[in-house]
Amino acid sequence: MIYDSLIELLKWLSITGPAASAIAAFINSIFPVVFIIPFALFAVYLERKVSAHMQDRLGPMRVGWHGWLQSFADILKLIQKEDVVPAQADRWLFNIAPVLAFVGSYAAFAAIPFTSTYVGSGIDLGIIFIVAISSLVVASLLMAGWASNNKYSLLGAMRSAAQIISYEIPTVVVILTLLCVTGTLSLYQLSENQTGNIFNWMIFGGYSGGWQKFALIPFMLVGMVILFISTLAEVNRTPFDIPEAESELVAGYHTEYTGMKFAMFFLAEYANMFAVSAIVSALFFGGYQSPFGYVGKLLGISWLVPFEQLFWFTMKGMFFVFVQMWLRWTLPRLRVDQLMNMCWKYLIPISIANFLIVAFLMAL
Repeated sequence: MIYDSLIELLKWLSITGPAASAIAAFINSIFPVVFIIPFALFAVYLERKVSAHMQDRLGPMRVGWHGWLQSFADILKLIQKEDVVPAQADRWLFNIAPVLAFVGSYAAFAAIPFTSTYVGSGIDLGIIFIVAISSLVVASLLMAGWASNNKYSLLGAMRSAAQIISYEIPTVVVILTLLCVTGTLSLYQLSENQTGNIFNWMIFGGYSGGWQKFALIPFMLVGMVILFISTLAEVNRTPFDIPEAESELVAGYHTEYTGMKFAMFFLAEYANMFAVSAIVSALFFGGYQSPFGYVGKLLGISWLVPFEQLFWFTMKGMFFVFVQMWLRWTLPRLRVDQLMNMCWKYLIPISIANFLIVAFLMAL
């Protein structure tokens, strides 16, 4: 692990004790930020291009070649914008909400394994930690809606809280289904158990149990679909974007935000998009594992393998991010009652039935 390597390096520099641990932890925590910020800039550009081509137009073309500098221009614009706080807003809550939104999104990356040599924290309850820490985002959205003193913001915040809390239920049930089969909730361990064999990905970590292996595959597919839909709702992406429905609520919970505070909400949304994509990838599609083996192993270059793993991890995550964008520009927005019906009448009962069937098969 990189953290252990950093500790050894600091010992070589004669830095030991709590100071070494603090420095190593700080450096270790910088890597997700280095990943998130370039990803967000690229994802904003990609979404514009994806939507443009789906609508038979070009999208941004003027700033840089094919508009690839447009995201950087937007960041420069947001940095220079005036920081406006409504006169009747709760100033302290209004200011802390966007920070809390990003902190909740960023903290989720602590348990996501980027490669076999880098995971922020290889805790055994990694996926449960992610579900728990993402609740900070719910609190931040409620704070933003309430503190703005705007009826549209408050309505968007209440919608978001109800939506995210509801869709966490089928998410957790699918995670329990996974636990029945693998016996672990560590994303790192799950990724390590899944070999380069695509067949092994779909039955969770290469589980081998005779006829059960074949019997589990359709139920794992059902779990994967439920998890993807639930995580799509948790990050407020179309068709589940009613908390910020422009046609009804202007911009929902961030209606009153400008400049870098708005940018932090935006950054948190795109960080969440990749986080949930990485979770689906790690649970069902091998995580950072390559489906074709590693060039580094064939050539005997061991240091090349982690870079290959980072490539596959990023590509799998980007594929599911692209699917989220694809759905945004394909499906209409659901009504509030339709969104809740999908969760409580369909996803929760199906996920529970799926869990019971898988548990029964494992008991046999």
